[in-house]
Amino acid sequence: MFPADTKYTKNHEFVKPLGDGTALVGITHYAQEALGDVVFVQLPEVGTTLNAGEEFGTVESVKTVSECYLPTAGEVIAVNGDLEAHPEFVNEDAYGKGWMLKIKLVGELNPELLDAKAYEAHVASEAH
Repeated sequence: MFPADTKYTKNHEFVKPLGDGTALVGITHYAQEALGDVVFVQLPEVGTTLNAGEEFGTVESVKTVSECYLPTAGEVIAVNGDLEAHPEFVNEDAYGKGWMLKIKLVGELNPELLDAKAYEAHVASEAH
């Protein structure tokens, strides 16, 4: 259910290392389901450098507005411009066309990130 090549936060963001010192960042499939239909995504400027846990943007759905926090330290090198016209991509394919940021990793990945199995257990514990 959750891609094995991806790391997760307990707040339901993901970071997918691409093997070249960069990674894709977004919200998880679980998060988009909880939010409902995404209608707007606000993202930072390219060139912004953030530490792990710092807010990088917001996702607005028909239900609520939620802040998004960077899973690991990095510099924003690209934002998914398609989300401006098509925020529903987050609902349709959170890990694919619904990615939000591409970052250049700063240092090692945050050691507090969960692997797919640990994240699945975390989601299961929240559901009860």
